[in-house]
Amino acid sequence: MLKFLTIRDFVIVDRMELEFVPGFTVLTGETGAGKSILIDALSLVLGERGDPGEVRNGCERAEISAEFDVRKLPELGDWLRENGFETDDDGGICLMRRVVDIGGRSRGFINGYSATLQQLRAAGEKLVDIHGQHAHQSMLRNDAQRDLLDAFSGSYELHRSTAEVYRRWQSLQQQRLAWEQNAAVFMQEREQLEWQVNEITTLNFSLDEWQTLQADHSRLSHAASLLEAAQMGLEGLSEGESAALAQINSVISRLHNLLDRDVDLKIVLDLLESAQIQLQEGVYELERYQQRLDLDPQRLQEMEERLSAIHATARKYRITPAELPDLLRTAADRLNELYQGDDGETLAREETAVRDEYFRLAKKLSEAREKAAKTLSQQVTAAMQTLAMAGGEFSVALTPLEQGNAHGMEQIEFQVSAHQGLPLRPLAKVASGGELSRISLAIQVITSKLGAAPTLIFDEVDAGIGGRVAEIVGGLLKKLGTERQVMCITHLAQVASAGDHQWQVTKSVDPANGGKVSSRITVLEKQERVEEIARMLGGEKITETTRKHAAEMLRGGRDTGLAI
Repeated sequence: MLKFLTIRDFVIVDRMELEFVPGFTVLTGETGAGKSILIDALSLVLGERGDPGEVRNGCERAEISAEFDVRKLPELGDWLRENGFETDDDGGICLMRRVVDIGGRSRGFINGYSATLQQLRAAGEKLVDIHGQHAHQSMLRNDAQRDLLDAFSGSYELHRSTAEVYRRWQSLQQQRLAWEQNAAVFMQEREQLEWQVNEITTLNFSLDEWQTLQADHSRLSHAASLLEAAQMGLEGLSEGESAALAQINSVISRLHNLLDRDVDLKIVLDLLESAQIQLQEGVYELERYQQRLDLDPQRLQEMEERLSAIHATARKYRITPAELPDLLRTAADRLNELYQGDDGETLAREETAVRDEYFRLAKKLSEAREKAAKTLSQQVTAAMQTLAMAGGEFSVALTPLEQGNAHGMEQIEFQVSAHQGLPLRPLAKVASGGELSRISLAIQVITSKLGAAPTLIFDEVDAGIGGRVAEIVGGLLKKLGTERQVMCITHLAQVASAGDHQWQVTKSVDPANGGKVSSRITVLEKQERVEEIARMLGGEKITETTRKHAAEMLRGGRDTGLAI
């Protein structure tokens, strides 16, 4: 439900803050006072295209904000969360805002987050339904007509299931066709991958082996020079005639003999003894290293053959040896996908099963629609007889489709004949805007418990009618106001008197501000409503008789409650 609407610098409105209430609210006022500005502003915040001409003269930008209570709209709450517009509260409020500047730039916001026009419209369609003399109203759209009929027939969920199964069918069909077109390619790819996986698996390669193999090969291939270097080191350190270890031992022995004559030699002696220990340890390690070295030509040859096989495999796939495990893993995964993928026969069987399920659901949906279409046609036709369209006829046409689609096996179109003798024509092509609004009103009242939008706005649905028909229209709107939040712009006292609440729209000129025109809305109390209804009845000159008539109409309006 719409709770608040704030309008700033929009057309002839400088600033307007409105608080909305449940029930049936009428907006009245003289022609040109700006009654439709309210609808235009609300349409703008709900995603209609903006125009720089809507910015109030002399201002930089127009701004409209609307606050909705959405606690009874769980689907909208889900949509807000899915699109990142959730709030920190309990999810009961949806705040929509639109700014249009003088340069034509426009920005939209939902709950403080930036939103596109498409997102504003998507949310707006779940919140407000505007009925008026304009081709953009929702009742003219084929998808809205289809949704309304499905809601009326109680087959909305069946429609959704049918659409899901249809999309599954189309997906399987595309998979089967792709498989048939690419079967040879798939088989060739599978054979290549099998050969590749087998070759790399047979190689039995691992990164640990690769690192060890490289180190061992380097050592074996240089074993002779390593042995020679080790032997030369031992000769120089401990085995030769002038070995370093023998010489340092001699020096240490000599210094020991002289230590009692000069204690300062102790420092030198300590350093030399430390060096002696280090040299001795080096000799021991060199001897052990020499013993470990292995001159094994056969082992070296085996290693070289292994390295050659690894390098050859890597070159074949244009990778380094270290990348072979990754290649094996990737090839094995792809091969597994090809083996697990459905073949043509499996896909064909599954496609047939899903197609049959689609036609079963679509047939059930068609039966529900056909029954509901007949009932809805009869009820709307009956309502038209009381709305100045005697002899008129309404029909929900179901045109079979050669091939079904996600929405079923038929095209749904609302058709109408406004007067007796006229052929049925699509609702979207009805010539009279007033007739279109009244037909929409009749449909909306009949389906009032089924519609999703909690707020309904009717723009001059009383065009071209008067007298008893106007009273009926007022009664219908009042009845609808017991189910939904309803607002109506009207010029007829009969319709206005049926309202639960009445707002008066007035226009004024401010000479002190360059003659700027401003529009404002006043919430009328009981006596003020009498005066306004009297004005609507008698024009500029209001008499006591007119006031009495207005008061009587207001008393009668409270009791109005018609049914279709």
